[in-house]
Amino acid sequence: MQDSYVIIMAGGVGTRFWPFSRTDFPKQFHDVLGTGKTLLQQTVERFDGVCPIENIYIVTSQEYKDIVKEQVPALTDDQILLEPNRRNTAPCIAYACYKIAAKNPNANVVVAPADHIILKEENFRDTINIALGATRNEDILVTLGIQPSRPDTGYGYIQYIPDKLTVKKVKSFTEKPHLELALQFLDSGDFVWNAGIFVWNVNAFKKALKSFQPNIAEIFEGGDSHYYLETEDTFVQRAYQHCGSISIDNGIMEKANNVHVVLSNFGWSDLGTWKSLYEVSEKDANLNVTDGNLILHNTTNSIIKTPKDKLVVVNGLDGFIVAEYDGVLLICKKEDEQKVKEFVAEAKELDVKYV
Repeated sequence: MQDSYVIIMAGGVGTRFWPFSRTDFPKQFHDVLGTGKTLLQQTVERFDGVCPIENIYIVTSQEYKDIVKEQVPALTDDQILLEPNRRNTAPCIAYACYKIAAKNPNANVVVAPADHIILKEENFRDTINIALGATRNEDILVTLGIQPSRPDTGYGYIQYIPDKLTVKKVKSFTEKPHLELALQFLDSGDFVWNAGIFVWNVNAFKKALKSFQPNIAEIFEGGDSHYYLETEDTFVQRAYQHCGSISIDNGIMEKANNVHVVLSNFGWSDLGTWKSLYEVSEKDANLNVTDGNLILHNTTNSIIKTPKDKLVVVNGLDGFIVAEYDGVLLICKKEDEQKVKEFVAEAKELDVKYV
């Protein structure tokens, strides 16, 4: 366990979960499920038993430093990596991996977003440990694949080579296919959703980064004489000025030939949208998901989340999102949830306080 590390990515804004997710307080810092713990806190606790708390690193934006320290007080400043700019996931992961490698060149790393829902946590830990076992002695890049339950066009898909191995070779990646293609993927039986959770040892990651993103590799290699020192912040400020914006999927995973997948079943949702929250939440007799002080009449198949200090009466809705938070009320058909990003853009034009 001493060589096992976890990198939690907690810098995103989560626009599709607006109006709850705002630039100054994104969804990973909210108690979205009403459990008494935020998504970030749940993510940290999920890795209890996978690695010691001192081996957990959180990468986030500079403006969220105080929120992270408040929500996860057990972390030292060295474990909270602050990005001066958002550059997508490849630079964020590179920064964390190079910093960890500077302390432990034998590090075996799990990379996970802060805003995922995992309903079967024991299954999750078992799956992570399988992946860590595979990457401990072999220079491979492992991702977790979720058995698709529907032809969802909002997820990336991984095609694997069917065999009896637990850790299967990846054949191809497809990012957010159209519906017809997603249906074909389901019919074929050798496609899984890309959960966006990765496992590798730091040497395998460095080799892949040097091969496919040499500029990013060179930038963060230059930090070896700064990590864990007072000069680290100055180095990172400079490094991010030279970093392009690219995801780890586009930058490495879709290019490398040593990518493997572990087929997983642990009640996963990336909680990217209101619809995904609806799907994982407990529903009442009318298939509604509710959180608030509510009177409902003739309302079905909807998700309603409003402030508890306000009585909200809803009549005659079927398949809607009703969400109010901090001065913004959203009423939208569930099937139109992809338009939320458009609503955010329009709200920003009206007044930045809305986003």
